[in-house]
Amino acid sequence: MAKKKLPLPAYVGFGMLTPVYIMSLDQLPKLNTGAIVHQVSDYVYDDSAIIACNLSQWGVPSAMIGTAVGKDLLGRFVSDKLKELGVQGEVRVTDKYKTPLEVNVSDKKGARTYFWQRSEEILSTLDTADLSLIKTSKLLYVDWYDGERITRAMEEAKKYNVPVFLNFEHGHMHPDLLKKYAGLVTVCQAVTDAAQIGKKQAMLGTARKLIKAGIQTAIITMASQGCLVVQGNEIVRAYAPKVRAVDASGAGATFSSGYIYGYLQGWNMEQTVRFAIAAASLKVTRSGLEMFPVQEIQGLAHTVRIERMVYRDNQFHAISKMLKLPPLKPIADNALVKSSQKLAEKIMPKKKVERGKIKRSLVE
Repeated sequence: MAKKKLPLPAYVGFGMLTPVYIMSLDQLPKLNTGAIVHQVSDYVYDDSAIIACNLSQWGVPSAMIGTAVGKDLLGRFVSDKLKELGVQGEVRVTDKYKTPLEVNVSDKKGARTYFWQRSEEILSTLDTADLSLIKTSKLLYVDWYDGERITRAMEEAKKYNVPVFLNFEHGHMHPDLLKKYAGLVTVCQAVTDAAQIGKKQAMLGTARKLIKAGIQTAIITMASQGCLVVQGNEIVRAYAPKVRAVDASGAGATFSSGYIYGYLQGWNMEQTVRFAIAAASLKVTRSGLEMFPVQEIQGLAHTVRIERMVYRDNQFHAISKMLKLPPLKPIADNALVKSSQKLAEKIMPKKKVERGKIKRSLVE
């Protein structure tokens, strides 16, 4: 019997492949003490792989071009998990090293500690990875912390006019890197420590720097403060809804997943940003990386507070605040969305958050 032909992947992730154990507890322990772990879950890391898994679960054909895994049980887990979730692409196996492992420990305040293995030997296997999946894709995702080797994948994407999404994090602070990557990147997600604790000028300054470098879309994530997205003269500032955080592991990748989902669906910028913020906010409400369905995310997305601005004469100008989705949108009248809005109300904290206490890393 002939194999069913798979649809060409719209999303292709390029980067590290590793299994992860995620441990959730009430509070991270002090040095030389311990803590009770409430839940342990496993998944496939890094961000490019998380995004591929998320998008595949949301019905988007996705693929991974990753590092080689070891010829062992953990390597088999990675291969089987990707296959189970419908992620395309060859998982290469090597007998030169054991499959690397990552362990994430998260507490209820959103704090996260992680332990990972990222040797040059492992990362160098990206240099020999087959890039043919990029040619027919609609978006390539890369992470700046995978180093110089991402350039090969980005240049391949440029050759075939495939848009590139770069998770740049703090990489924009290195002028040489920004100059090098700007000409290869379509969408850039970045962060500043100051922006993550609500300092508006840090957020606006980073966005301005990315846009002036020639990047089409600049995303500045701000942890529990939400995000700012700049595309041309259009600017959307989204405020993350307050939720009861349980596990922040993978929240940044979930935000990226939501943004890429909206981008591939052809949504406008506000719809896309709403969905991305809602996806990341829901993710932190439970341990592990199992993804919420699109309809539930849309329910929370409808409640996201939005502020619009324009960029003129090298300055940001506010237009209006607290915009809401038009009430007649078909998705807003969907029965599943209405029920998920009720779910959103349940997960919202009933206690008022003190202004002096700022949560860390809900969207990194």
